[in-house]
Amino acid sequence: MPRRILPLSELQIKNAKPQEKGYKLFDGGGLNLLVSPAGGKLWRLKYSFDGKVKQLSLGAYPQVTLADARKRRDDAKKLLANGVDPGEFKKIQKTIKEAAAENSFEIVAREWHLRFSGNWSAVHSKTLMDRLEKDVFPYLGRRPVTEITPPEILATVRRIESRGALDTAHRVLNSCSQILRYAVATGKVESDCTRDLRGALPAVKFGHRAALTDPKQLAGLLRATEEFQGSFAVKCALQLLPMLFVRPGELRGMEWEELDLDAAEWSIPGERMKMKQPHLVPLPSQAVAILKDLKPLTYHSKYVFPSIRTPLRIISENTLNAGLRRMGFSKEEVCTHGFRATARTLLHEVLGFSPDAIEAQLAHAVPDRLGRAYNRTQHLTERKKMMQTWADYLDGLKSVAKVIPIRQAV
Repeated sequence: MPRRILPLSELQIKNAKPQEKGYKLFDGGGLNLLVSPAGGKLWRLKYSFDGKVKQLSLGAYPQVTLADARKRRDDAKKLLANGVDPGEFKKIQKTIKEAAAENSFEIVAREWHLRFSGNWSAVHSKTLMDRLEKDVFPYLGRRPVTEITPPEILATVRRIESRGALDTAHRVLNSCSQILRYAVATGKVESDCTRDLRGALPAVKFGHRAALTDPKQLAGLLRATEEFQGSFAVKCALQLLPMLFVRPGELRGMEWEELDLDAAEWSIPGERMKMKQPHLVPLPSQAVAILKDLKPLTYHSKYVFPSIRTPLRIISENTLNAGLRRMGFSKEEVCTHGFRATARTLLHEVLGFSPDAIEAQLAHAVPDRLGRAYNRTQHLTERKKMMQTWADYLDGLKSVAKVIPIRQAV
């Protein structure tokens, strides 16, 4: 007759001391506690399956209590009763868990970010990941992409909306959609569940960037720029911005090696352009003169407009707008990016240049009539003429009190 095993108690387990050799304490039903020479206490289950004696690890005490160990033993017995090997079942569950971890939202998002960040600017890449780390990963990061639901994503972006950052909420929702579309493309999930969230967030109301399109007002600004009392480099930048009407970041990051003053050309490399395409800016004679005057002052730096604190960095994002405010122009009247709208309007409506040449000079990714993508030399002959005519027009506005009105539409 087999010896009857008395169930263990918590006190017995706590008082079990390590010995020179490991030993077992038995609880019944195949459950035992191995006490190692080092003092560790490990739960194990001895069982038979298909005529073979096997052993299953159930965890360590005290993380797994006596009651926990007994429940795990009973669960294993139920599997055995249904013809399932509990050891193999545990391996399968572990594999499923590991696969789910590999396909967690955060893992997939970081994989997507790494895959596509080479096409973005460094600033955009960092901003996007910062938003994910701050606003998404704490809530969805560990969730398998196969299990994420539209209400979960909506709750996540509504947290952003609740702090008054509606535009950021839309951008984060768009990023989540791109990540899930990438998961679809790589076979990790069957569909992008954000498709069901269209219209779930209120629309963002954007205002147009402040711009001067009245020649009289523009003339006043140009004359004020001539009298600017701040840094000479900032004054030069403020003179060039309406004349060249590039994006403010492109002007601030201008490098001396990008300029060919003899050929009157500025070649901006693709990595510095919004659309990642190299751009050629024909320089009117007035721009060349400004740059030649500035060269002795800043040529020690690779940047045409270096920071006053260090020549290793460019002037800050707010420097030019601050210059406009010093001259008495409010943010409701004009901002640095608004000079692009100024040029687009007056070049077409006053000076009569074609929209194709204007859009090419603005470096907008608009295909031509034959469907060909923009390239850096597109409409170059007309653009050279246009840039000189535009600079001459701006000089005329500064020098005469009466300016040419915008011509009436025919």
